[in-house]
Amino acid sequence: MAAAYGLILPQAVLDAPRLGCLNIHASLLPRWRGAAPIHRAIMAGDAETGVCIMRMEAGLDTGPVLLREATAIGADETTADLHDRLSAMGARLIVDALARLPDLTAVAQPAEGVTYAAKIDKAEARVDWARPAVEVDRLIRGLSPFPGAWTEIRGERVKLLRSRPAQGSGPPGRVLGGFTVACGAGAVEVTEAQREGKRPMPAHEVLKGLSLPETLA
Repeated sequence: MAAAYGLILPQAVLDAPRLGCLNIHASLLPRWRGAAPIHRAIMAGDAETGVCIMRMEAGLDTGPVLLREATAIGADETTADLHDRLSAMGARLIVDALARLPDLTAVAQPAEGVTYAAKIDKAEARVDWARPAVEVDRLIRGLSPFPGAWTEIRGERVKLLRSRPAQGSGPPGRVLGGFTVACGAGAVEVTEAQREGKRPMPAHEVLKGLSLPETLA
């Protein structure tokens, strides 16, 4: 059995167990095969995700599915929040799957709807305020807590950990009040952030020691 294992097992290992090797995968396969399915689901704005218990093959998350369960993605959920919910779901499903082997029927994944959840590149993490607010919000929540979406404020890299779409508009990056920032379309309110060398804090606490400029780059 494997979960969040980043390498493809050799065929000899896959062939060793009499009932095959099982994997707990945090997506509704074949959507989001690969390394970062939780991050990518939030960043893409998916309405739901879930957990699949699959039989492992030599391909990347291509094996047939034994059990699956879906769950809605909350409008304010971060990757950390969703990870914890899916971990509990996966633990329950794998216990169920092991108890029911070998009677479970493995269902081949459809050829349609395949997407790949590429590993998160740190170059993706800088917030581009010219993007629509809905995309900025998804980026912030999808990269929280690691690697953390960030913006530069007075020469300091500040991680943005929680957010929500907000009322308001203006030139991209314009601070509209508090920690609400105008985007290419709409605005985003940052509700939790982390300064360099400090712990994550609610945005209003961060702003007690950090004065925002008129516009964020």
